[in-house]
Amino acid sequence: MTDSSSAAAGAAVPLLEAGGGKEMRHLGGRTAHNLSSSSLRKKSDASLLRKVPCAALRAFLANVQEVLLGTKLFVLFPAVLLAVLARYLRFGQVWLFVLSLIGLIPLAERLSFLTEQIAFYTGPTVGGLLNATFGNVTEVIIALFALREGKITVVKCSLLGSILSNLLLVLGTSLFFGGLANLGTEQLFDRKQADVSTGLLILGVLCQSMPLMLRYAVGAGEHAVTSGDSGLVLSRACSIVMILAYAAYLYFQLKTHRQLFEPQEVEDEDDDLGSEDEAVLGFSSAMVWLAVMTLITAILSEYVVSTIEAASKSWELSVSFISIILIPIVGNAAEHAGAVIFAFKNKLDITLGVSLGSATQISMFVVPLSVIVAWIMGVPMDLDFNLLETGSLFLAILVTSFTLQDGSSHYLKGLLLLLCYAVVGVCFFVLRRRSSDGNNLNVLSRSA
Repeated sequence: MTDSSSAAAGAAVPLLEAGGGKEMRHLGGRTAHNLSSSSLRKKSDASLLRKVPCAALRAFLANVQEVLLGTKLFVLFPAVLLAVLARYLRFGQVWLFVLSLIGLIPLAERLSFLTEQIAFYTGPTVGGLLNATFGNVTEVIIALFALREGKITVVKCSLLGSILSNLLLVLGTSLFFGGLANLGTEQLFDRKQADVSTGLLILGVLCQSMPLMLRYAVGAGEHAVTSGDSGLVLSRACSIVMILAYAAYLYFQLKTHRQLFEPQEVEDEDDDLGSEDEAVLGFSSAMVWLAVMTLITAILSEYVVSTIEAASKSWELSVSFISIILIPIVGNAAEHAGAVIFAFKNKLDITLGVSLGSATQISMFVVPLSVIVAWIMGVPMDLDFNLLETGSLFLAILVTSFTLQDGSSHYLKGLLLLLCYAVVGVCFFVLRRRSSDGNNLNVLSRSA
């Protein structure tokens, strides 16, 4: 580890968990996302590699073993190869869509692992910036490819679905099963981090609501606008504000108030999660692998975007339902599983760091970034997510904020969040969207 991260770890004062009497420690520069992904990793056995006579070959095989076999999700890596074969052997677009989604699951976890390895050499600040960039790289890449093909609806729905999934499904599942597993223990967490995240989420939904309210106000004849693209101009201005707010949040998180975001872990016997305190890959090797994994993620993301309409027609599901419900669940399955695992272990600070952190990153960074990139590309994407989508997001943030307001949790809170997600899912399930250009949509019932 670097001197700065060692100093940060050394400066942390041991705390006692309320009611548990177990020693707590700060984990230096490691983030909640890193710890969540680490719950799905496994230690590599290097006994066979020691028998390889060539040092260069031995080092290469050690890298391959750490990157490809150092995760419990390595059994899903064949889906990546099968997706490529399905693309060039023309197995069918639905098969290509399914295999690509499955292949993205281990790739997302490996990207988190590689950014963590690089952070060992760059220090916690640069490592935090890397995590801010690659924490939701799957959503970013899918959004970029969808924008290139002019599929604005896919971009909006997939990003909205990721936020809803993190706030209601991931957090709800974690609190529900964590509460059941710890019935005799009071589950507490630090409200300060949750307050910061929910505040940013409220700012994000405000920025997304303004273009929507402007459209309805003009349509009702209450106000007039200077030009027909005033909503687009407002969206771009709001996007710049959101990017600035996210930059201030990063400075707050990585510099002035870093102690609020350093995940604390209970030291349990036979619990080696989060115990990795040194790099297992070299800096250059980690950079090369990060580039390779990002490229593969980009390829599979392009497959997902290009085949989503075929899957929609084959399964008789709307593109909005697939984008809002299915893609976020599958694409972030590894990170979500890690959040639930730490909730089982009564480590809700890490769980909240994963769910709220991802939702905040998508809302305040990925969404406005998509609008700005679309602006550069000449694609008229705005922040008007339509009434149903924006209303769902606002209510999800409101419910989550009230759920976390007292700094404690139990299984009933998790159940309520899950039921809210189920209602949202049913709502989008019964909708059919038909459009000639993919942007202006008519909402019809499934029976139509």
